[in-house]
Amino acid sequence: MFIYIIRRLFQTIPVMFGVTLAVFMMMHLIPGDAAQIMAGEQANPEQIEAMREKLGLNDPLYVQYFSYIGNAIQGDLGTSIRTNRDVTSEIFTSRFWITVELAIWGTILSVILGLIAGIVSATRKYSFADTSLMIVALFGISMPNFWLGIMLIYFFSVNLGVLPVAGWGNDWKQMILPVITLGTGGAAIIARMTRSSMLDVIDQDYIRTAYAKGVSDKLVIYKHALRNALIPVVTVVGLQFGGLLGGAVITETVFAINGLGRLIISSITMRDFPMVQGTILVCTILFVFVNFLVDITYRLINKRIDLN
Repeated sequence: MFIYIIRRLFQTIPVMFGVTLAVFMMMHLIPGDAAQIMAGEQANPEQIEAMREKLGLNDPLYVQYFSYIGNAIQGDLGTSIRTNRDVTSEIFTSRFWITVELAIWGTILSVILGLIAGIVSATRKYSFADTSLMIVALFGISMPNFWLGIMLIYFFSVNLGVLPVAGWGNDWKQMILPVITLGTGGAAIIARMTRSSMLDVIDQDYIRTAYAKGVSDKLVIYKHALRNALIPVVTVVGLQFGGLLGGAVITETVFAINGLGRLIISSITMRDFPMVQGTILVCTILFVFVNFLVDITYRLINKRIDLN
């Protein structure tokens, strides 16, 4: 296990470099001039050039990139061009935890709904319940986050007036619509994966043997079938969590939540290179860490899995 952990840590290094390089190049390909934005519309060419020199934008791209990487390794993600504040402080003061909390609650909702729907469908194969749940899951996968969020706002906030339109953290009711919006698509995917995985397991000989020995249905389903069907489901959950961090950009915009999603959007608009790069780097590290935990979970579920 220790060797596996060390190997995975080393494998994350090229991933980090690749992500930072891709984001760095894409930000510099976006039309517009960050120095012009910072200097203001009324700035003259001399002021704009002075701003470019101050921001280091006159240096070659490779110099700018390696300077950024060197500082990032030391924990310095730079200074925001837009707010002139430390990027690390602005990310971790509140926005990071808002997005993580939103993603965690969305994942919990996805797992609960997805497992229940998947187990019911698998144990009642080709029944009305199975067909109905899979149709609902298909709709869940097909619905875009922004459309679902707007529909929920229109129905529960505008028409019924029972839930807040926007915000996060001041009232538990503010969490309901964003979490439903973010978790619905993931729940649908987990439901379909759980059903497929459990059907494969239920057809195995050892399940039929357990039934032949008189083991109760609940024990067979939840201890034997579900446990052995969880490996692909856990993989999907890990990927879903990373997807929820990305999907939070849309959800936070719809519900006016001041998380990393809105921070990325505003930073891209203002061509705030350090803030965009720092935010995406933090999200990437979190995503890699979650997938690392997923790999460890494999061993906890099935001791026979060799991680080395």
